[in-house]
Amino acid sequence: MTRTPAGAAAAAASGHSGSAGQQPAALPKRVLLQGRYEALAMLRNGEQLILAVVLPLLALVGLTVTPLLDGMGASRINVAVPGILALCAMSTAFTGQGIATGFDRRYGVLRFLSTTPLGRGGLIAGKVISVLAVLCIQVAVVSAVALALGWQPTAAGWLPGLALLALGAAAFTALGLLVAGTVRPEATLAITNLLWILLGALGGIVIPADKLPAAAQPAVGFLPSGALGESLREAFLNGAVDVGAALILLLWALVAGAAAIRWFKWN
Repeated sequence: MTRTPAGAAAAAASGHSGSAGQQPAALPKRVLLQGRYEALAMLRNGEQLILAVVLPLLALVGLTVTPLLDGMGASRINVAVPGILALCAMSTAFTGQGIATGFDRRYGVLRFLSTTPLGRGGLIAGKVISVLAVLCIQVAVVSAVALALGWQPTAAGWLPGLALLALGAAAFTALGLLVAGTVRPEATLAITNLLWILLGALGGIVIPADKLPAAAQPAVGFLPSGALGESLREAFLNGAVDVGAALILLLWALVAGAAAIRWFKWN
């Protein structure tokens, strides 16, 4: 019998293939299996792959060959890469996860999985793991291309940079789940794609706030996109931690997470 997506997810959630008499695996294993299933589903989706890898790489090359970032640092590529890594986090955690969750909700997959041994908490944990797994692949691919293009990151910036990237992914995952759990899937598709474009272009995530219109600059730093972009540039360019930006990201993660818990609808 051909296994449906819901059936495959249920097998991951229970930790076995569905044979009679088998007991569910331990919760950590169930969560890891669910995370692996969701990560592979994202990577096998052509549209998700374009959003997660192809578009960020095109943006990286575009920023490297144009004078848009001139005057912001020692080289265009050094200024461009942190913003592109931030864009990767937003693409996977917010847009990709939001759309996937929205349609899982529509087709009853979320409601079904919440009744398996995985449970609602395990399902959310699996989604977080899938986002982090895909983000690791994105970081590896973007870093490899960037190094080939001459990227020279500050060695001291890697640890705070990766920590901030994970914090940003948590904030955007919470926002994606909030949207996916409160509006119709078609609206989720429209909202997440529109915000990806707006935040990517004008939210300080790829283009530093100093290069944006003066009227928009004061607000950009308080957006999750602006906070993540600026904090990663500070880390990889100067090896320092922008404490203010990190606190803004943490606040977004906590508020959006609390709102998602409060208003998320499983059916």
